[in-house]
Amino acid sequence: MIYAIICSRKKDNKNNLKNILEYFTKAEVKYHVSYDAESIFKGYREGLEALKPEDDDIIILCHDDIEIISDRDSFRSVLENSLAPKKVAFVGVAGTTHLAKDAVWWDLNRRQQGLHRGFVFQGENNETMTPNYFGPAGSVVALDGCFIATKKYILDDIGIDQPDLFEGKWDFYDLLFTVTAYNKGYFNKAVPVVIRHNSRGELVGRDSWFKNRGAFMRMFNLPIICK
Repeated sequence: MIYAIICSRKKDNKNNLKNILEYFTKAEVKYHVSYDAESIFKGYREGLEALKPEDDDIIILCHDDIEIISDRDSFRSVLENSLAPKKVAFVGVAGTTHLAKDAVWWDLNRRQQGLHRGFVFQGENNETMTPNYFGPAGSVVALDGCFIATKKYILDDIGIDQPDLFEGKWDFYDLLFTVTAYNKGYFNKAVPVVIRHNSRGELVGRDSWFKNRGAFMRMFNLPIICK
């Protein structure tokens, strides 16, 4: 089975979620939306408790502002095949092979060095979206959380509760999950799932991002470079 959990900070976001929920329904992906979640950690925990997946089931964790463009059969095939090996923890649409001391996975200089992987369309709709190419699909140490997928046994192994050091409730969970898995000996991969993300990744005013980034940098021995 394939499941999806979406966390939304809004109490009623059904209209904005219409496209992605229709896609999941047609792709036979059972989903749970954590509306008005207190934190992304609790929202994902709520979703797991509601869906009750088995250990080997696939779990998609994604933002509420994405649209999946991939053909539904291709989408399912990519997830099922890429997550079949027991040592693969997370797959996603974009990430890096080199998480440096600054813990900024998308750093432009490292991107120009060819150290990133993946591809995402960005924009408000399909008419105005622009392509954002990070690099070819392949192994990474960390993945961006706009869309990641894993299996239930991986989430049980790494733990998904908010660390005590994290003051912010919505940021750096993606690097926390994927890097924790990588440090446990698993592999992460950027795979060819095509999405549109309605976000430019603005950090202005996001104090929680900077606080959680600082906590993350204290928790992990950086840099971490893909073997």
